[in-house]
Amino acid sequence: MSIPTQMPRLKGFRYPREIIAYAVWTYHRFALSTADVEDLMAERGVVVSREAIRLWVNRFGRHFADCIRRDRPRPNDKWHLDEVVISIRGTKHWLWRAIDANGDVLDILVQTRRNAKAARLFLQRLVVRFGLPRVVITDKLRSYIKPIGKLAPNADHRAHKGLNNAIEVSHRPTRKREKVFGRFKSHRQAQRFLSAHDQINLIFRLRRHQLSATSYRYARTDAFNLWHQYTAEMAA
Repeated sequence: MSIPTQMPRLKGFRYPREIIAYAVWTYHRFALSTADVEDLMAERGVVVSREAIRLWVNRFGRHFADCIRRDRPRPNDKWHLDEVVISIRGTKHWLWRAIDANGDVLDILVQTRRNAKAARLFLQRLVVRFGLPRVVITDKLRSYIKPIGKLAPNADHRAHKGLNNAIEVSHRPTRKREKVFGRFKSHRQAQRFLSAHDQINLIFRLRRHQLSATSYRYARTDAFNLWHQYTAEMAA
């Protein structure tokens, strides 16, 4: 493939940042494996190994996630917290996730326990980053009671399984990616991938069912413009 002159190579890399960013986007935007992305790139004349794509995703996925966190508007002060079990090398782990009332993911944390200590650690990360919530909605897990009472004493804690349907839905992309991976290989891989994956999908998950066709196209264009802006900020 002949690289256009307006797409200079990223220092230390064989290809320009636009091509690397495209590989990272396709991997996170769709439920694809690195082998799938390798084939997509090959069809476009870019010959690159799946191992190189894996390295690009690991190195630059965090860059895009950090840019999205930096520019996102202040989240809603109504939080939904939930935990879901994931298997890593045959060992049970717990993925703690928090979203706001708009369905946007605030944070995720992979832990080996599902107790008050784990709940406190996760809630503390949220309070440090976003401040105190007005409302916290959880399931009926009793491990939430003391951490919320201590770290967010003025918050309205609503423990009801039926109120947490929104966050139950937000776990679905994780389950889909688990199948592609054939389970996560390590605690670190799960934390690194999901931290980037949730944020990147945040700007491309446009709730199409709530928008007219014209509004959806405008929103999608805005998302792509953001992605191009973050691509321009990539550094070796």
